[in-house]
Amino acid sequence: MLKVSFIGAGTVGTALAVLLSRKGYEVTSVYSRSRSSAEKLAAEVSGCRVAISSQEAADATDLVFITTPDDAIPDVVSCVKWQKGRGVVHCSGADSTGILEPARKSGAMIGGFHPLQTFAGTRQAIENIPGSTFALEAEEPLLTTLKKMAEDLGGPWITLKAEDKVAYHTAAVFASNYLVTLVKMATDLWKTFSIPTDQATRALLPLMHGTLHNIETIGIPHCLTGPIARGDAGTINKHLDMLQKKAPALIFPYKELGLQTIPVALAKGKINKKRAVELEMILKKGQ
Repeated sequence: MLKVSFIGAGTVGTALAVLLSRKGYEVTSVYSRSRSSAEKLAAEVSGCRVAISSQEAADATDLVFITTPDDAIPDVVSCVKWQKGRGVVHCSGADSTGILEPARKSGAMIGGFHPLQTFAGTRQAIENIPGSTFALEAEEPLLTTLKKMAEDLGGPWITLKAEDKVAYHTAAVFASNYLVTLVKMATDLWKTFSIPTDQATRALLPLMHGTLHNIETIGIPHCLTGPIARGDAGTINKHLDMLQKKAPALIFPYKELGLQTIPVALAKGKINKKRAVELEMILKKGQ
């Protein structure tokens, strides 16, 4: 089985090391500037030892995962003397393999291997990665290796070009990070009628789960519900009046999200173009 090592022992590196080891990959070593982090990862993976340098971690393996913060990847790549034919892979969602160019010039095979998942903590990452989609960027034969690795981890894969990476990562920010922001905005509104954040979150979660279930089972645009899907101008005006009085900072995001939702409602077929224009006029008023 393929031998792999890790430079970087944070959440992503630890989770991948644990999961790959469970699938039979030989995780030989880990290096981190924080020795305690490296020791913690090594303790989770049978046969993994703590390397004294990134060079040592890179030498005794077939494939090196660079799982440092994105900004540190160029420095890591530049300080290692890469062996010809060695695989070098980063796990950045936004960066292309271009940041691994020093390794490529040394004759190494370079690639990107990004699990499309949220990493709030190591335990959560270990639980969430299996079944996630993996975004791959590499040339053959490394690409085939990464495809098999994704499949071994239980996930489908997509291949990206260098110019696709930023759009791919931005989409992930909308779907994951900004979902947190939307819930924060919603729970802040609940505070206006004296419901605390934790209680509001518990109340809203079933609604969110139901929405995600509808997205999964019915799909976009047919899963869309709510006043814009119904063309309910009266309710939208009530929302805007309330926001003006209680949460004026939320007026702009409410309007912008509404404008982005109108084409979805049109595609669903529950409103016509005339009603869509009326909704646009309401949401653009004052802009």
